[in-house]
Amino acid sequence: MGTRYLFLLRIILALSDIILINLCLFISFQFSSLLNGEVQEFYRQNIIICNLIWLISTSIFRLYTTDTIHSLVLIYRATWKSIALHSFLFLTFIFFTGSASFPREFLAIFYTMFTVGFMLSRFTGTAIQDNLHKHFDIRKAVAVLGMNPGGLKLAAYLEEQSSLNFTGFLGDEGFYIDPQGKLIPAASEQLRKAAHAGVKEVYVSLDATRMEDIPQLIREGERHCVRLKFVPDLSGGQAAFRIEHMGGFPVLCARKEPLEDIQNRFKKRFLDVAISLSVMVFIFSWLYPILAIIIKWQSNGPVLFKQLRSGRDNKPFYCYKFRSMCLNADSNSKQATRNDDRITPIGKFMRKTSLDEFPQFINVLLGDMSVIGPRPHMLSHTEQYRALIDKYMVRQFLKPGISGWAQVNGYRGETKETAAMEKRVEHDIWYMENWSSMLDVRVLFMTVINAIKGEENAY
Repeated sequence: MGTRYLFLLRIILALSDIILINLCLFISFQFSSLLNGEVQEFYRQNIIICNLIWLISTSIFRLYTTDTIHSLVLIYRATWKSIALHSFLFLTFIFFTGSASFPREFLAIFYTMFTVGFMLSRFTGTAIQDNLHKHFDIRKAVAVLGMNPGGLKLAAYLEEQSSLNFTGFLGDEGFYIDPQGKLIPAASEQLRKAAHAGVKEVYVSLDATRMEDIPQLIREGERHCVRLKFVPDLSGGQAAFRIEHMGGFPVLCARKEPLEDIQNRFKKRFLDVAISLSVMVFIFSWLYPILAIIIKWQSNGPVLFKQLRSGRDNKPFYCYKFRSMCLNADSNSKQATRNDDRITPIGKFMRKTSLDEFPQFINVLLGDMSVIGPRPHMLSHTEQYRALIDKYMVRQFLKPGISGWAQVNGYRGETKETAAMEKRVEHDIWYMENWSSMLDVRVLFMTVINAIKGEENAY
């Protein structure tokens, strides 16, 4: 859906941002040089790095891509994220390059101007854009033919696109070809009116059973010099399909899966490794010997307990935990229950505070698990629940996690009823379809808070 307007907006936004950054750098240099005569060398050495980090930050948050540029909300969101990441990366670079005596007043002035400058830039840009939309015909005029459920959703999407001028619906007919195979007059008249009103594209929301109407609609649209684009209305089916493209072929997909995108998988894996390494170095390194002594003192057996569990794509893997039970023959088939006599005193404490899960950061580093994801179940439970719960195996499309969206919403621990597992699966599927880095961060913080408070279902 690229337009000349969007193309120019991307170029103008990128160039104006680079000019703004360098203007802020120059003014900050002029002001701070009055206070610190040594700032000139710092300014000269870091001006290119500052610009490169901005390009990296905006690339990560896709500020100048077509997907972002079509919405003012997305532009603002990506801008503030890019500013925050730029601040972190630039200051980190300065710290690790040994610039201990860097001019702090220069950075204070720069980031103050940087933030204020971008606020003014975005507000000014929004005002200019609103005036252009109001007084000049710069956006592509589009309309929707077909006021069915799919057409209503499509119209809501088109209204949000800043590069398009959605003019409304062309009639409310549910079909366009009569039983004799002829185009109904109302549809022809609506297309004629649309062309006269300057509409350039008409999106036709067609029921899946009416695909044979397409050739005649195309001919009628071309007769009026209007481009027709067809969107199958699949809202009446049991699954909410979405369309992807592969080598020019439209492909219907049953679910939205952000983590099928390699960039998203890379971001999630980067976060997993960074968090796991931090935990291993700063917590696990001293926690392991302390718990190991207490575990061995209270019961015979190994410090770590490993168990085969269901992983991504239902592939089994060995999941590690601190052993919280006495050695028993039911550990691979029976869930822990409230007041379970198999659990040791230290085991009760570890389970209540989730300390028993810490060895799973080893699983994360090995690539078997993620920090956040659906909790892995024992193989026997996977077989049991896949036979009882519809869509249960959908959760296996993801790597299992140490914590998950279901767990922080209260669905953890023993599941006595099928309904409780159904709610857990429902939350896991919602997480899969709505994944984002910020959602992972949110679940992580909720997990820490719950561990500090102690959870009723943790036993």
